[in-house]
Amino acid sequence: MASPMRSLLTDPARYLQSFRLFLANSTEHQCMQEFMERQLPAEIASIGNGKSTINILSVGGGAGEIDLLILSKVQARYPGVTINNDVIEPSADQISKYKERVAETSRSLENVKFTWHEETAYEYESRMNAEKKSKKWDFIHMIQMLYYVEDVPATIRYFHSLLEAQAKLLIILVSETSGWETLWKKFGSSFPLHDLCSYVSSADIKRILDSAGLKYQLHELPSYMDITSCFTEGNKDGELLLDFLTETCQFSKTAPPELKRQVMEELRKPECSEKRDGKVLFNNNLSVIMIEP
Repeated sequence: MASPMRSLLTDPARYLQSFRLFLANSTEHQCMQEFMERQLPAEIASIGNGKSTINILSVGGGAGEIDLLILSKVQARYPGVTINNDVIEPSADQISKYKERVAETSRSLENVKFTWHEETAYEYESRMNAEKKSKKWDFIHMIQMLYYVEDVPATIRYFHSLLEAQAKLLIILVSETSGWETLWKKFGSSFPLHDLCSYVSSADIKRILDSAGLKYQLHELPSYMDITSCFTEGNKDGELLLDFLTETCQFSKTAPPELKRQVMEELRKPECSEKRDGKVLFNNNLSVIMIEP
């Protein structure tokens, strides 16, 4: 009998709902913001040297929160320089949120020109190859998006090949020290992933970069997500967070009882979460990987 479980990505509206709840319940954006404030300025100190225009490519830019923070750091380092900011983002809903955000902060973005491409990273690459274009970029960032490409090494290779001589490629994704690593290594084969989503962590990216002989720096960002509501049967938020953790649509309703029991048990273990002040905090640690040209 075929399992009724299906990938969360087959229901884009529910995916977005669970993703936004994940952001609200985790320190995901706070720890990224801290990195952008403290460490990004040094990392981008030479990307625009001697240039009148800086070209930035955001791969999977989402609703733009982190993108705009990155832009503010580039502006601070290179005041008055024109910035072309191209965004690749397949979700129309996320792009419209991004555009709203830009409209609200338009005054401080006067020297930034935005171009949105409603497509996946792979569609962008295919289109560029078909049009025989290979525009070079001064800074490319891929934040929390490598789970959604079919061929991770090829995607990294392609975007790395678009870097200018002084440029940097920034990748942010879950750390090999996170609860995601434990959860997915154990249950990934039981979840309905299809081709839409693959589980990768910083361990995989380091292997890919090492075998390609690329130079990079690694920064670890401690982060957590409050998953206490997942343990209250019938709690709507808890169900959405479980969907996000397992990349499964309606996990608590469609998963076989034994799988659900094992996952719930695993989520409480110290390898995945810690208990603090009566809450269950899932380890959401991130890795920032900064790759040289």
